Amino acid sequence: MAAHMPDGSRAAFSGGRRVAFFGGSFDPPHRGHLAIARAALSALGLDTVLFAPVGAQPLKPSGSTASFEDRVAMTRLAIESETAFTLSLADAPAVNGTPNYTIDTLIRLRADLRDDGALFCLMGADSFLGLRRWHRGAAIPFVAPLIVASRPGEPIGELTQILPAGLTIEKDLETVCTHNGVELRTGTLRNSAGASTPFYLLPGLHIDISASQIRQQVRAAAGRLAAGHDLLPDAVSAYIADHQLYQ
Repeated sequence: MAAHMPDGSRAAFSGGRRVAFFGGSFDPPHRGHLAIARAALSALGLDTVLFAPVGAQPLKPSGSTASFEDRVAMTRLAIESETAFTLSLADAPAVNGTPNYTIDTLIRLRADLRDDGALFCLMGADSFLGLRRWHRGAAIPFVAPLIVASRPGEPIGELTQILPAGLTIEKDLETVCTHNGVELRTGTLRNSAGASTPFYLLPGLHIDISASQIRQQVRAAAGRLAAGHDLLPDAVSAYIADHQLYQ
């Protein structure tokens, strides 16, 4: 990993003290990503959601379809009208070519957070289901409590069966509030050393949008989705067509 965060990541914390890191390929960033971030912002009373395109994912050795530069540009366009969303380059490609590990990024981000701040790690259910395969996955919730957003076809199921080794749910999840129509459930994760950390679940998001399916549709449509689709922000759709991505 690079020794210092790239330009553009440190300024993200000027928006408030409750910050959620939202990392991913964003290949491309779509309306589902925006809906997840809006739900977390509302349910957890966040000040800022950091959208952080990843440089090199260890679990995707073949890399992303679009370049990092294109994914950053598309993400910037996707969130430009959302005042509480900020583009972060904290997960930019490392100078030495090593993979981006979420645990390292979160540790650096938390060190830069103001003293009274709180850092969360926002992810979709698909990412959460693979957390046990992440580098130091069991340590991530103790650096930044998890906010997990579910999607159709990706049920969370029995959390004890999908958590990284050494983690357990201390109690059943309970609904703590419903704010602006967003249901929030909370529980407590505990590790083998006895440390505990909050866990948050957004179980009611009916978002059936897949980046891989969007790429396939763009390819089938010769570069531009049909007018009236509800998959991508218009600016992102135009960028894909103008730069002939996913063809």
